[in-house]
Amino acid sequence: MINYNPKSWLGMIFHLTKSDTLQILWKELVMIFAFTLLIAFVELHYFPKATVLDRLFPVYQILGFVMSLLLVFRTNTAYDRWWEGRRKWGELVNDSRNLAVKIAALELDEETNAFFARHIGNFAKACKEHLREGVNFEILNLTQEEILFLRKVDHIPSGIVELIYIQFNKLKKSGALSEEDILRLDRNLNGFLDSIGACERIKNTPIPYSYSMFFKKFIFIYVVTLPLAFVVNFGYFSAIISTFIFYVFVSLEILAEEIEDPFGMDDNDLPTDQMTERIEGIVTTILLKTAEN
Repeated sequence: MINYNPKSWLGMIFHLTKSDTLQILWKELVMIFAFTLLIAFVELHYFPKATVLDRLFPVYQILGFVMSLLLVFRTNTAYDRWWEGRRKWGELVNDSRNLAVKIAALELDEETNAFFARHIGNFAKACKEHLREGVNFEILNLTQEEILFLRKVDHIPSGIVELIYIQFNKLKKSGALSEEDILRLDRNLNGFLDSIGACERIKNTPIPYSYSMFFKKFIFIYVVTLPLAFVVNFGYFSAIISTFIFYVFVSLEILAEEIEDPFGMDDNDLPTDQMTERIEGIVTTILLKTAEN
């Protein structure tokens, strides 16, 4: 995710990133510009008296209004998915902190605190990678026995939670934890699974294919045929107008596609790497520093 100063207007206007739609669409913009010039040339030189084209302008005004409504719906839907993902990762940060504080208050031994610190951090890292291309055990802080255990499960984040529950049961049998202690800890641990489940729902439920296909076709047909209505009034300047309209409409669609799956590594995706490091730092400070004191 790109950090920026929203008050720096000039900096934002002239700054280009790899996700800037101008860099992504420049070839298509050139093609649309050339195509519109061709349409304008044919219309002005071969059909200068085609009065029926004069009546198309109001039609395209209505279609432009419909397009605006579709863009609003498309953008809001994508942003809602982005914001829900951010909210769930915020809940994961809070649950991790709360769980670490509750465990630290139990005054367990240093080795047990280190176990929980490792696996709370492991869960955050596993969630981050699970929502991308799959979990790599090399980035997790695991013992060989734990790796063998997790290789047997299909869902690595759930497997890590299971390891934590197994440790709870061992501590309960040894008398270090009571039933009430486990119930207090269970609330935050269930929050872990709720957060990853909500993020999986966002990732695995894209915008319906038929809607996405219709919107792309609508934009393409609208922009390609736009010169028919604009050349009569604007002449060759319609090429600039059509190209700009194409840039605006398609840019919004591209940005919506990027943020509707906010867990990747695009410029506008959530900063899950930083949030994972934050969780690790928080739980390490709470559990291990407390143990040292």
